[in-house]
Amino acid sequence: MTTEGQTRAGRRGPSRTLVLPETLTVKQLSELVDQSPVDVIKQLMRNGIMVSMNQMIDHEVASLVTAAYGIRTRVAEAVAETGSLNSSDGMIEDEASFVSRPPVVTILGHVDHGKTSLLDSIRNAHVADREVGGITQHIGAYQVEYSGQRITFLDTPGHEAFTSIRSRGARVTDIAVLVVAADDGIMPQTEEAIDHAKAAEVPIVVAINKMDLPGADPERVKRQLSQHNLLVEDWGGDIISVPVSARTGDGIDELLENLLIVAEISELKANPSRSASGVVIEAKLDRKRGPMATVLVQSGTLGVGDFVIAGTAWGRVKAINNDRGRAVKGVLPGEPAELLGFGSLPEAGDLMAVMPNERTVRGLAHDRERAKSSQQSQVRALTLEEVVKQIDAGDIKELNLVLKADVQGSVEAVRQSLERLTEAEARVRILHAGSGNVTESDVLLASASEAIIVGFAVGNEIGVERVAERMGVEIRHYSIIYQMIDDVEQALHGMLEPTFTDIVLGEAEVREIFPARRNVKIAGCRVTNGRIPRGSAIRILRDGELLEETSIASLRHFRDEVNEITNGMDCGILLEDYNDFEIGDILQAHRQERSQR
Repeated sequence: MTTEGQTRAGRRGPSRTLVLPETLTVKQLSELVDQSPVDVIKQLMRNGIMVSMNQMIDHEVASLVTAAYGIRTRVAEAVAETGSLNSSDGMIEDEASFVSRPPVVTILGHVDHGKTSLLDSIRNAHVADREVGGITQHIGAYQVEYSGQRITFLDTPGHEAFTSIRSRGARVTDIAVLVVAADDGIMPQTEEAIDHAKAAEVPIVVAINKMDLPGADPERVKRQLSQHNLLVEDWGGDIISVPVSARTGDGIDELLENLLIVAEISELKANPSRSASGVVIEAKLDRKRGPMATVLVQSGTLGVGDFVIAGTAWGRVKAINNDRGRAVKGVLPGEPAELLGFGSLPEAGDLMAVMPNERTVRGLAHDRERAKSSQQSQVRALTLEEVVKQIDAGDIKELNLVLKADVQGSVEAVRQSLERLTEAEARVRILHAGSGNVTESDVLLASASEAIIVGFAVGNEIGVERVAERMGVEIRHYSIIYQMIDDVEQALHGMLEPTFTDIVLGEAEVREIFPARRNVKIAGCRVTNGRIPRGSAIRILRDGELLEETSIASLRHFRDEVNEITNGMDCGILLEDYNDFEIGDILQAHRQERSQR
């Protein structure tokens, strides 16, 4: 179908929809809607958005254009920046072609509460088509079969990796299983895992592990969960909790059954007929075979011979191994696989897509390389002042914060104080609160959720500043609780003003006064310290008192106009709208420098 035909089809029937990626260029959007780039740019200008033809825009901006042309759209699941936006990609999809796909599950929890043991227990009992020797390799993801249905588990090293993938724009997990040891209860890393799962807005199923131990107390775990706003079903809530023992295997079947129930409620579907797209789970360099990438296919069918791109890495698929190490020809939605064929290593969280040919994939990779270099030079942190502007513009309704304080008592006190701050325009949302220094995990969570990190009486762990700068996350430290609360409150009011420091550049003493034309006077001065730049702001001081503030209109050394006069030199200074000099007056040059609060 041609692009024109697709556009007409998209307008014709409510069952057909134009699928937009998370980001695309203005030129690519113009091809999708079958309009000239100039017309698309005009539509955006009517909405107050100034862009160029090759500039990247997100799906929300793109939808302003499609709405103007009467085209129904939706956002592709984790298919950001596919770049394959021509007719061969089939971006117009018939909803009748969607079929159910396996749910993708991530295991989260405290380090010693049995996440790995639980995964091993599930895998050993329910791996689909299990063979002698079991799993032959570790690829970071695998599938199990229960009651004739498949479930995909991501074997990630914890909530940091979970959020690292999400921070790159990928929605991978459908269900988060929170593992809590029945004898230990909720620990600090459990709290972090809860906050990361809530921030990702995925359903949570609680597995109360180690039920075979003498000190197991599931009721205490449920009580602690309720303190984190997770009310289990037998306490009248909607959170499913399952008592299990990874060591004995008790409760594993019930856990899997509940995961399938949650998946059924979520109505997880994908179109296997389109070009494949997905997410890179992990990647490694094999000395013999080269770059190997584990991918989770989320839509379409991936096959051997397909041209693929993930981030800036691209190549042609030479071989595909499934989670049991078997060579396969194709991978369906919801299935993990290991690919051989990338020319370089992609990064975990990179969004993968199939391109129609080598020319397209090579060109897109080149464009992304250039865009990446340009973005790296322009990365700016989302600051509290910028949040204020977005609140004023009505763009955001919540101020997302990650809170760190010196001790747990301070955490609770500061959290309660901040959460009480609510305005008509916006409210505070604490994504995570904990004690101790700011960590890389905090930065990942803030980056994924467009949050700001506020620290009270704490510092940063080694290397955190560098990670925060790279990911565009602002970290604000406070030693006085009231200053923190005032700043956040002013942000919610939209009144937070940038702070400036006054920097004195230099001083000059008036030694003589020269009359000029039209009653203008020139001050003959000698610079007594520092420097006097042309055009700088000037204070006129007499006997230590401030008389006037103005600026330099002209700065001369003898007859020559100069840009700057330094210490010990003579000069003539003409000021804007000021003539009342007296010999002995001090002219002080200064400037305002923006400073961190």
